[in-house]
Amino acid sequence: MLADQWCATSWRAGPGSFVSLMTLYESNFVRLSWLVDDLRGVKSRSVSQVDSDCDLYLTPLELSRYTSVFRLTYEFDCGAERVRDPDLEVCVYHDARLAEVRSFRGFQRHPQLAKVHSGLKRELDQRWTRNMMLNKWLEYCAERGHHF
Repeated sequence: MLADQWCATSWRAGPGSFVSLMTLYESNFVRLSWLVDDLRGVKSRSVSQVDSDCDLYLTPLELSRYTSVFRLTYEFDCGAERVRDPDLEVCVYHDARLAEVRSFRGFQRHPQLAKVHSGLKRELDQRWTRNMMLNKWLEYCAERGHHF
């Protein structure tokens, strides 16, 4: 099993820095690997069902030799429609062993998250926030026993 404590960070890296962001991408890859044994082998939509949490959906959106893009989400019935929340699009760079959030559709539904997001002017800060959210959520999902 991969452990993210072995992701090396330069002593010059501060929280929110580019170097720290790359380390966060490494940690995201490790944590995603806790849930999915073979990221390159995911070819169709999968669901992880555990007693202690909501169903977790993993849907491949783009598959290529060196990268894959997945949607990772919970889905809820809200009347006549299905709501995805959180709704993350995660790009996995297989050879570099990195995973980053390309988009997070959820800021508009949650006033507190929207407030935080609107205060982030730099792209680096926005990426940091999205990927920290993924990092913590992956740890939560692994603790709940999710696995694809």
